[in-house]
Amino acid sequence: MKICAAQTKSEKGNIKANIENHLKWIELAVSEKTDLIVFPELSLLNYEPEIAKDFATDQNDLRLEVFQAISDTKSITIGVGMPTKTESGILISTLIFQPNLPRQTYSKQILHPDEKPYFIEGSEQTILSIKDSKIALAICYESLQPEHSKNAHGMGAEVYLASVAKSKAGMEKANTDYPKIANKYSMPVLMANCIGFCNNTLSAGQTSVWDANGILIGQLDSESEGLLIYDTVSKSTYSVN
Repeated sequence: MKICAAQTKSEKGNIKANIENHLKWIELAVSEKTDLIVFPELSLLNYEPEIAKDFATDQNDLRLEVFQAISDTKSITIGVGMPTKTESGILISTLIFQPNLPRQTYSKQILHPDEKPYFIEGSEQTILSIKDSKIALAICYESLQPEHSKNAHGMGAEVYLASVAKSKAGMEKANTDYPKIANKYSMPVLMANCIGFCNNTLSAGQTSVWDANGILIGQLDSESEGLLIYDTVSKSTYSVN
């Protein structure tokens, strides 16, 4: 199986433009015969907590039909970031489109203290089963909290895939902690980060893959959009842009 972590730059609040940019990278992922592509945290909005409530939606938003259509016709699973709304509040979510299957929403279960004025926490872990592999989804801050990866591993996860919006300082911690998670649970860790400004902070890119021993086997730069693809059979990575 091929898993793709997308490193993209989103426009603040411009859902239409961000969808178009996502489609470009999905098309490239399809050409590389990838089975799963996941984008950074809140990728369709950009990571902008202060405006998330105004743009929050759900997995059945008609603007997102195009992702389901591509998933169905090209046999690729797609995960995009978007705030979602419930009666209780707004969630930081990854919307999941799988070939000919009902859509799913995974919502961040552990919020950073700075996020709590704007969001509520999700309650359930999502494990994707693709080609007999189990992939656990994570979203930024929670992926560096020990209980999250422990729970994912306990649910049978074989790959840990985090969508993030991290600055240079955030990446310094990620580059220390993700290898430990990979080594502790003997499961590869993939991280999809964005570039450009998010919430008035410059994101650091460096989308990465660590193997099951915690060794960094692939990493993008800090300035360019691109795809980092991990092959679960050869246990190797390559990038395309």
